[in-house]
Amino acid sequence: MNQPPRSGRHPPPPPEAEAPTSKTEILDAPLHTLGFEIDELSAQRVSGHLLITAKCCQPFRVLHGGVSALIAEALASMGAHIASGFNRVAGIQLTINHLKSAVLGDFIVAEAMPVNVGKSIQVSLLVCSSPKIT
Repeated sequence: MNQPPRSGRHPPPPPEAEAPTSKTEILDAPLHTLGFEIDELSAQRVSGHLLITAKCCQPFRVLHGGVSALIAEALASMGAHIASGFNRVAGIQLTINHLKSAVLGDFIVAEAMPVNVGKSIQVSLLVCSSPKIT
């Protein structure tokens, strides 16, 4: 196999990526991929919204539990990171109860609030709801 001679030069840099267009795109690529948008971001509250599309659903057209878990983990982690003074934090447990289903086309709002902010462990509550527009 012939290889081109090495010139000692580095390859050209890749083309510049487009600048992020939303808070969510900057802070959490997986959430952004699903269409989630962050509305509020503080140590006391992290909230956002999502229109349920086919890429968020199980084959039965209901919101996938993994998407619920992703939203919970992401919002609680962002709030914990801010509350810790921007130190690295990691979750130790994630518990989810689905009391009502969200279906394809529903609009959901998610809100994470700290219950306990300690030095080494933080506990957050996440409420995800589907406000009915009348």
